[in-house]
Amino acid sequence: MEVIYKKPESLKEEVTTYCPGCGHGIIHKLIAEIIDELDIREKTIGIAPVGCAVLAYNFFNFDVTESAHGRAPAVATAIKRLLPDRVVFTYQGDGDLAAIGTAEIIHAAARGENITVIFVNNAVYGMTKGQMAPTTLPEQKTTTTIYGRKVNYHGYPLKVCELLSQIDGVYYLERVSIDSVPNIIKTKAAIKKGFLYQIENKGFSLIEILSTCPVNWKMSPKQALNWIKEVMSKYFVPGVYKDKGGQNG
Repeated sequence: MEVIYKKPESLKEEVTTYCPGCGHGIIHKLIAEIIDELDIREKTIGIAPVGCAVLAYNFFNFDVTESAHGRAPAVATAIKRLLPDRVVFTYQGDGDLAAIGTAEIIHAAARGENITVIFVNNAVYGMTKGQMAPTTLPEQKTTTTIYGRKVNYHGYPLKVCELLSQIDGVYYLERVSIDSVPNIIKTKAAIKKGFLYQIENKGFSLIEILSTCPVNWKMSPKQALNWIKEVMSKYFVPGVYKDKGGQNG
């Protein structure tokens, strides 16, 4: 019998610890499929964050190390410089990357470190029960903005791709989404491009993924997918923000 599909070798046989409807499981699977397709499992090293994906090493079947909160780019920099033949990526949420890790990501980008950053944006602090994050949308309600985020008081959300696009050391930036099957396919292509650019020694790549957090958004999984499409994608507009290997480089 012909095998049409099987579980990626780069994923372990583990029961998920993510909430129902969470996007991390989809993104983990995409990363694992890409690593298998590129045949780089034995040379890949992931950096797990502090956040919902803090236990990512329980699911990936390759080397993954832990970092202090927000410091994944610094750890990735050290590993990649010491082991330049390895494929090194960070896997970070918006609270990790865009709050305590803001300086780390900006300076890794400025140095043009040859790493790949997977940035999961769900507009909220997920692990710590739904507080306002740097990416929380204007008027979005969270446990610390019960009347909605007020920009005159809380400030505006950080648009990471737009911010980093101004930095000369950045090679590739793209914002994608997992709200539909066509967009999941685009997400996989973007992540794969980020890995390929690293393998080709092109420099710093970041792929921002608009993802769901139904529990903290107080929505059903279906409502959460619709919210990405109808609300979140209007503020954090998907697209290629920089690609020195493509047309807008």
